[in-house]
Amino acid sequence: MLKSSKFTATIDSLFINNNRDLSLASEKVTRIEVNYRGFQGEAHSGLTRGSCSRVLAQYPRGSEIRNVRQITIISAEEILQIAENMGIPYLEPQWLGANILVSGIPDFSLIPPSSRLISSSGVSIVVDMINGPCRFVGEVIDHTFPGKGKRFAKAANNIRGVTGWVEKTGQLEQGESLQLHLPMQPKSLHFE
Repeated sequence: MLKSSKFTATIDSLFINNNRDLSLASEKVTRIEVNYRGFQGEAHSGLTRGSCSRVLAQYPRGSEIRNVRQITIISAEEILQIAENMGIPYLEPQWLGANILVSGIPDFSLIPPSSRLISSSGVSIVVDMINGPCRFVGEVIDHTFPGKGKRFAKAANNIRGVTGWVEKTGQLEQGESLQLHLPMQPKSLHFE
């Protein structure tokens, strides 16, 4: 069961990357079609994906698995914190491979898995989990701040946003709101 929370985020920016082979960085758009594969034209879209280093304990590398990493969502507040942690004046969300930049939800990266972010137009994104820091982001940052990229992984620990997948399709637009819906989950002494 899900319960609507008091938290609402605003979509500050939307991004897509149609060729991750060339760069991790994404490009800004003002609206995007969202289907069950993810963002139309996005390199991370698809119903399935090859397993990667994040799930090697569960599957051999390259195994076909459900794509729960269709969309990467980060918060403006946390991007500022990462830049401060790195000792640089700013970070651009597209350098992190973001698809959605939001503002307004405190501790955004810590929202629970299975939460829903439901847009004012009805699009629903299911949160899979926190997005761990990645060395490839550091390589992108080094283009603007040479030698600083190696600080990214430590600086972004637990504040790099979340990944998710599409539960309800439609269109997202910059400036739209996202209502946070939380799963009703009792705490367990066994799984803390």
